[in-house]
Amino acid sequence: MKVFLVAGARPNFMKIAPVYRESLKHSEVDCKIVHTGQHYDYEMSQAFFEDLELPKPDFFLDVGSGSHAVQTAKIMISFEELCQKERPDLVIVVGDVNSTLGCSVVAKKQMIQVAHVEAGLRSFDMSMPEEINRMVTDCLSDYLFVTEESGIKNLLNEGKPREKVHFVGNVMIDNLFHQLRRLQSENGRKFSTYKIKQEYRKYIFLTLHRPSNVDSKGSFSEIAETLNHISKDYPIFFPVHPRTQKMMKEFDIEFSPNIKLFPPLGFKESLFLWKDAVLVMTDSGGLQEETTALNVPCITLRENTERPITIEMGTNILAGTKRDSILRAYSEALNKDREKAKVPPKWDGRAAKRIWEILLQRS
Repeated sequence: MKVFLVAGARPNFMKIAPVYRESLKHSEVDCKIVHTGQHYDYEMSQAFFEDLELPKPDFFLDVGSGSHAVQTAKIMISFEELCQKERPDLVIVVGDVNSTLGCSVVAKKQMIQVAHVEAGLRSFDMSMPEEINRMVTDCLSDYLFVTEESGIKNLLNEGKPREKVHFVGNVMIDNLFHQLRRLQSENGRKFSTYKIKQEYRKYIFLTLHRPSNVDSKGSFSEIAETLNHISKDYPIFFPVHPRTQKMMKEFDIEFSPNIKLFPPLGFKESLFLWKDAVLVMTDSGGLQEETTALNVPCITLRENTERPITIEMGTNILAGTKRDSILRAYSEALNKDREKAKVPPKWDGRAAKRIWEILLQRS
């Protein structure tokens, strides 16, 4: 059974890592990693493969950046050539980036089965490119692997056949638990951030990169001013995404000295910091889930989330992007009773195992 496991952007790598590791336990599976090169910056890509114990990709498509249409077209052209040459039996895509969409379309047109890991997540915000990618990929997929119960409801409401929908849990949490075990066997001294963590002890961890937050001067400025205000209470550790760095320069955004700016960090070093934070502030989907799994207070700097379980059961609070709403969420998060938070069903580190059991059962 020849399987292509597709990764295109940084969040994908955390999701494919446990799926790849689990594939090695099955001699009847030949799992090949396809890196589309949608994001290709050493710190954002290659270092992540090393950090996540992934081998060098079997195929690197080197598509690079561009508009959504240009990038997706490059992905489809390159992936079509690869599929015609290699003829995989199954293509596994993860998440909601352009590579997820492009590779799904190509595979289905070549009569290759598609499995979507993280199916059914919906923000119901069609202004988000990711929402369109998710919806189209789910329409095409033969296997819909769901992380939370809202995904089942969404897919069934959209008319997907029940037999295609499989509630397996969350591969992000598989990866989180695996990396946490590795981290606990080390002391963190090798990390560049080790000393600053020891110095401050109590701090907030921040990630910020979504176009809706950083590509508009008005929005970015308001968020930055609010963060500067919050940093009077606690220092903020902020690994800066290349996109955010670019917009900081373009809009002349200035952060308080209490906001400590870092270059992009590997997964494990980020985990080393945020797992002990007083609070995580993020516009990332993955961190909403990971903080819920480790019971770390989190506020999401967005108007909506496709991961409602993190709010219903976990430690996440939807903060919006305006000063007043962010400050309200900040206050609520610091005063929230963490003992009432729960880990969602099947977020137990065995999602990838369930995925392969289903795939091999039906192959």
